[in-house]
Amino acid sequence: MLPICSARMTALTIRHETRYSYERPVSFSPHKLLIRPRDSHAIRVVRASLTLSPPGETRWVYDALGNSVCWYTPARASDTLSVVSDLRIQRFPAPLAPLLIRDPQTAHPIVYDAPDRAVLAPFIEPLTEDSDGALLSWLRSQIAAPGEPALDFLLRFNDTIHASFDYQPRDLGAAQDPAYTVACGIGTCRDFAWLMVESLRRLGYAARFVTGYLYSPATSKVRGAGATHAWCEVFLPGLGWIEFDPTNGLAESADLIPVAVTRTPDEAAPVSGSIYGDPGVSNLNVFVDVFPTEEVFAAA
Repeated sequence: MLPICSARMTALTIRHETRYSYERPVSFSPHKLLIRPRDSHAIRVVRASLTLSPPGETRWVYDALGNSVCWYTPARASDTLSVVSDLRIQRFPAPLAPLLIRDPQTAHPIVYDAPDRAVLAPFIEPLTEDSDGALLSWLRSQIAAPGEPALDFLLRFNDTIHASFDYQPRDLGAAQDPAYTVACGIGTCRDFAWLMVESLRRLGYAARFVTGYLYSPATSKVRGAGATHAWCEVFLPGLGWIEFDPTNGLAESADLIPVAVTRTPDEAAPVSGSIYGDPGVSNLNVFVDVFPTEEVFAAA
């Protein structure tokens, strides 16, 4: 059953630390930072600060998908690179239920209007291979009666991934190929999000990969807290982009705090860039904390 969110605003503090250390000093290319949540009717960023080491120039832009991007160019060589983001946000839940949709559409086929389809086309085309058809075979087994409403199917599919696969944290590495996730039955949040995105694209849905933060109340047992999190957004006629978190079986949850939307997981790295020189032994440490605050905010 779809969890119904409270309409109450939640004030949250987010601290995101990324620290690289190298055996020897290196130089740095401009680094792309995707760490600021997407301002919207559901999220308001009221205070934001960045602590960067080594010091350098910063430039904020919006990319082609409307993500807020900071380009950070370290000014000198160093044996460390540190990016610390401190945020205060207000989260306004937008419950998915109850809703009255004039045309709920059936799960298959999903039909987009021509203006929407022109914009959504890059998110409908699958980007991964399924050479032996294992992913498609598994996907076909998830399809129920032809008349099932699209939203009902998506909620059921989201729950299926949550219930059928074992969660195993993995701090480093790219997202697994969806066919591999189906075969091994194990993954982390980015694997499950990518599996849902690429599966739905094969059914004609517009779906995109989302990365951000996950608030974990003390009473909850969510998976993926304490680090950046990943989930899926699907576009439905009459509803727009809807959030589904297959790692936790959540839909349009106020606990999800989106930072960036992309076509692929590779494009969603919170910190990305190159180094020049021989670093020797290197280490990466990432820390994320999301917690409620009672402070009365003043807009930054």
